[in-house]
Amino acid sequence: MHPLDTVALSDRSRLLKPSPTLAMTAKARRMKADGIDVVSFAAGEPDFNTPLPVVEAAIAALREGITKYTPSSGIPALKTAVVEKLWRENSVRATPEQVVVSCGAKHSLYNAMQILLNPGDEVLLLAPYWMTYADQVRLAGGVPVAVAGHVEANFIPTYEALKAAVTPRTRAIVVNSPSNPTGTVLPRSTLKEIAALALRHNLWIISDEIYERLTYTERVPSIATLGEDVAARTILVNGCSKSYSMTGWRIGYCVAPTPVAVAMSNLQDQVTSNPTSFAQVGAVEALRLPPETVEAMRAEFQARRDLIVSRLRAIPGLSVPEPEGAFYVFPDVRKFLGGEIASDSALADHLLEHAHIATVPGSVFEGKGHLRLSYACSRDDIEKGVARLATALQERLAQI
Repeated sequence: MHPLDTVALSDRSRLLKPSPTLAMTAKARRMKADGIDVVSFAAGEPDFNTPLPVVEAAIAALREGITKYTPSSGIPALKTAVVEKLWRENSVRATPEQVVVSCGAKHSLYNAMQILLNPGDEVLLLAPYWMTYADQVRLAGGVPVAVAGHVEANFIPTYEALKAAVTPRTRAIVVNSPSNPTGTVLPRSTLKEIAALALRHNLWIISDEIYERLTYTERVPSIATLGEDVAARTILVNGCSKSYSMTGWRIGYCVAPTPVAVAMSNLQDQVTSNPTSFAQVGAVEALRLPPETVEAMRAEFQARRDLIVSRLRAIPGLSVPEPEGAFYVFPDVRKFLGGEIASDSALADHLLEHAHIATVPGSVFEGKGHLRLSYACSRDDIEKGVARLATALQERLAQI
């Protein structure tokens, strides 16, 4: 029985599930509060403090009385800063009228799904994918359609698979590069294939670029740079959480064709109104930080990526694709499944209870047989946590 079956709530409410990532993080925190030494690889947020100039800008805004309502879609200064950032760093042209600032990139994605989708519309998701996409599609009455990438190709889907997934009901495709949970960076050739497919079938492209500053090969091109016709079909989503370590500030933004932006702003009028006033002032400062501020964080993530991948690959039987961006690694743990621990979810529970390591099962992301480990934690925690993981997995091999 569904836990809400005895309560007279809407059918829509029954689509809602707690975030497995947040649930695992919360359980790890409770164990820590009980005095258990838990190493958490579950949280998807940087462990750095927000850069001091951003904090000081928000404090100054508070002292100046910038604590009132703002326009629902964001203050003009922040919209201008977004436009300048996109041109300076991403070669994306936009106008302030195309920018809608929301309470985090997740909020921007929700707005986009609500504005674009009618009941029964299908949205292509490149699996493995961040589970929130599917839930937001369903909440808008749509149908998520997974297009699987193969681990041997670093989870990049083929054009044939993408093409085969398109039906007369397909309305949009979500692109997330670098990817949560795999760290995959889509090559320009794949972006071109997606763009061509979208143009041919009149699809919207929802491009989640929240990790675009955190790459370890070359910078990720935005799909919106592939031509004016592509930009006219693209809703670009980004925010301050990952690149500037501002997860709790809840500032995201989207850039969309003006009619879509106006519709999203009208929706936001009736849901949240404006994002927090003084947080927006801090975001203006963030978007104008010197490049070396973000580069220092990116370089540290790359060092952690190299460390965790090398330590994981030293574990016999564990297959570990090298992530090219974000701060996640997605090892294949199928060789360690069997008996009482037959799924990645059971393995994640076992690792937390017995090895005191918090991970997220890959099945959450339509990536069965994998675990997601975030390396947004200290190098010491990486060393300690992977050592525990190695011991636990070798014990599993002996039991199977």
